[in-house]
Amino acid sequence: MPVYIGDQTRGEGKVRTLEEQVALETRTRMLNPKWIEAMLAHGYEGVRQIESHVTNTLGWSATTGQVSPWVYKRLAETFVLDPAMRERLAALNPTASARMADRLIEAEERQYWKPNAADREALREAGADLEDRLEGITHKEVAAA
Repeated sequence: MPVYIGDQTRGEGKVRTLEEQVALETRTRMLNPKWIEAMLAHGYEGVRQIESHVTNTLGWSATTGQVSPWVYKRLAETFVLDPAMRERLAALNPTASARMADRLIEAEERQYWKPNAADREALREAGADLEDRLEGITHKEVAAA
């Protein structure tokens, strides 16, 4: 059953399917470098907002099935698989960063998207690294153990 969204933010109203709306919001917000930098400028709360969008996307998939797989692929590439971005996010809000990786892994496990084997492994490693960081475990401690 399709879900439709009415958008009247700019003059004439526009009706989109939920799939179209999620794709539009993903492109104009979540993947927009200016939006990302604005969120990061808000520090801890900005990273929490990014994670909230990822969690909401997973929710839309779970309840409607109207999220295209490319959305998860691009979110993973942008926020978790990019080491520099992952480090920036984790430095500002390690809890939200770990949660974001968990949500993307959950989306893969629920088969909302199918990353290639290398991306799947990199995502799981990044998720484990973020969890370790959250628990205060560093790679030096792991290597010494």
